[in-house]
Amino acid sequence: MSCGSSCRSAAAAMATLSLIAPPWCSSVEPTAPNYVAGATAFQANCAVCHGRDGAGTPSLAPPLSSYPARYAASPEGRRQLAITVLYGMFGEVVVDQKHYNFKMPDFTRLDDSALAAMLNFVIFDLAHAPESTQPLTSEEIAAERRQPMDGAAVRERRVSVLAALGL
Repeated sequence: MSCGSSCRSAAAAMATLSLIAPPWCSSVEPTAPNYVAGATAFQANCAVCHGRDGAGTPSLAPPLSSYPARYAASPEGRRQLAITVLYGMFGEVVVDQKHYNFKMPDFTRLDDSALAAMLNFVIFDLAHAPESTQPLTSEEIAAERRQPMDGAAVRERRVSVLAALGL
C-alpha cells in the first residue's frame, strides 16, 4: 500500500507544525545588555573568536565569563583589560585550567569610548561583575593608549596581574 500524495502532504504539514513552538513552550527572551554600544562593538570585533556569549573557543580564545570581572576590581587588572584590547596579546594563556594559544589582534583603531563600552559589556553583561565594580572609562583607555606596548609584553604583564589577584 502506497502513501500517496495526500500522505506526503500531511507529513510535510506535520513537519512544518513541529517547527512552530506551542504558546505554552515560549522561551524566555534574552535580556537587553546594559552596555548596548559595547555589545555591538563586541559582536563586530570579538565574537568571531570568543563567541557571541563570550564562552570562548577551545584551544583558541578563552572564555570571558569570569576573569574580566575579577580584573575590573583592581587598578592593575583594569590596566590589563585596557592594554589587552588596545594592543592585543599572543602566546599561551591558561584560564580555568584550560590552555589557549592564540594571537589576539590589537584594537587601537577603535576609539577610547568604544573600547570602554566594549570592556564594560564584557565585565558586566558577560562576566557579571558585582554592582560595586566601577565601569571602565574612556579616560582609563586613553591613559593606556599613551603607553604603547606589544602583544608579548601584554601577555607577560598578565602573568603578574594574575599572581597579584591570586588567580
